[in-house]
Amino acid sequence: MRKAIAAEAVVRNFQCDISQWTRASPRTPSIALGSRRLFSLNPPLSRRRNNQAFPRSNAARQFLPTSNLLQHRNASTSSDPVNLSRTGLYDLHIARGGKMVPFAGYSMPVQYSDLSVGESHAWTREKASLFDVGHMVQHHVSGPGATALLEKITPSSLSALPSSHSTLSCLLHPATGGIVDDTVITRIGPEAFYIVTNAACRDKDSAYFTEQIEAHKGEGDVVWKVLDNWGLVALQGPLSAPLLNNVLGGSDQVDLRNLYFGQCKQVSLKLPDSATPAPVLVSRAGYTGEDGFELSIPPGMVEKVTEHLLRSGGLDQLRLAGLGARDSLRLEAGMCLYGHDLDDSTTPVEAGLSWVVHKDRRIAGGFHGDGVILQQLRPVKEGGGPPRRRVGLIVDGAPAREGAEVVATTAEIGGEGKVIGKVTSGCPSPTLGKNIAMAYVDSGNHKVGTEVGVVVRGKSRRATVVKMPFVASRYWKQTAGTAPS
Repeated sequence: MRKAIAAEAVVRNFQCDISQWTRASPRTPSIALGSRRLFSLNPPLSRRRNNQAFPRSNAARQFLPTSNLLQHRNASTSSDPVNLSRTGLYDLHIARGGKMVPFAGYSMPVQYSDLSVGESHAWTREKASLFDVGHMVQHHVSGPGATALLEKITPSSLSALPSSHSTLSCLLHPATGGIVDDTVITRIGPEAFYIVTNAACRDKDSAYFTEQIEAHKGEGDVVWKVLDNWGLVALQGPLSAPLLNNVLGGSDQVDLRNLYFGQCKQVSLKLPDSATPAPVLVSRAGYTGEDGFELSIPPGMVEKVTEHLLRSGGLDQLRLAGLGARDSLRLEAGMCLYGHDLDDSTTPVEAGLSWVVHKDRRIAGGFHGDGVILQQLRPVKEGGGPPRRRVGLIVDGAPAREGAEVVATTAEIGGEGKVIGKVTSGCPSPTLGKNIAMAYVDSGNHKVGTEVGVVVRGKSRRATVVKMPFVASRYWKQTAGTAPS
């Protein structure tokens, strides 16, 4: 929801055997995860969740091959471990058994010694996990021209975005409407925004912002600042709200029952053994499909805040989680990973993100690539529609990985064996006990229920197009239902 991209060849050629990170030791007992507990803090279940069933599987406790996230780990400014950047939690990761790998120019934990990736995935779905996402790039954009600039480079209606509210959006290339990066934009003042972008797009995004702000001169001053060395942690899972509420100590600064998905609040967090409270921006957000929060923390305070959260939660409720679990969780939630499911050539419409193009922008346009994007939004019968679409797949047999070809199985969808698309992410779903994948397929082959083939290890495996998210999202919202994927 987090990248200086190296040459694409580095990504394609880097093939990593990650089984040493993700295979649970036979000596490690499975964790008995009880049924989901409800707290008085939470409103009735009917308001909190949609009606989609949430089946579970013992696959979460078995060997879990992660998807292509870790194949992308060396897409960074440096693959030399000596030159890798470190978040403010690096020492904590080492002390708590984090297995560190290069990712987006940083040394990041893929998992921890106490849980396998599969167990960590299940723990997040059942209890709560804490993820270090401090490698993500945090920005402030402000000034009299800030709203106009952001409405030029994104398709979002930011002039209508209320204060302390966020929206998922896309930075767009002029003319083509291709996605430079996906981003979350939060209004924190009349002409002030907090923006989070992907770590591996750091250099590309920096050049993009510099260019776009320069081109915007004369239309209102804009001040852009990267929040270097700030911490960012994600508290995710059904126990997140009661755990955070406990850390806030019943503070009247924020009522978490009324802080909904896509909203934020600035709070002062009192820390043990410290006379100085930590000013923390708490956003109800996340990348797992579960209820949760992201905490933006000033330099020098992230380790204290994280330790306080871990001590308050206790090992029976809260654990650290790494990149491995984060990837399988986001895939179950139908969320895109930039560099795989999104890239510079992909438009929001192709990516199934048409909802980021807000209604008034569809009429007035005025954003980068509006000619291409608005045409793709038109009905097919009027000559519109994108040439390809992102879809979810359930794949029989072996799991499909990035790059696997999607082929037609009947003459009706192009002729048996004809290549109609390509997989961009895939892994076994610990929750469903099935192989799931995301792919782009030629338009016309994207309808739910369409049967296709996916070529895995030289053999075409039967696959079915399904609706995403694969696992029902459980964001804390004012109305029932899941966020778009």
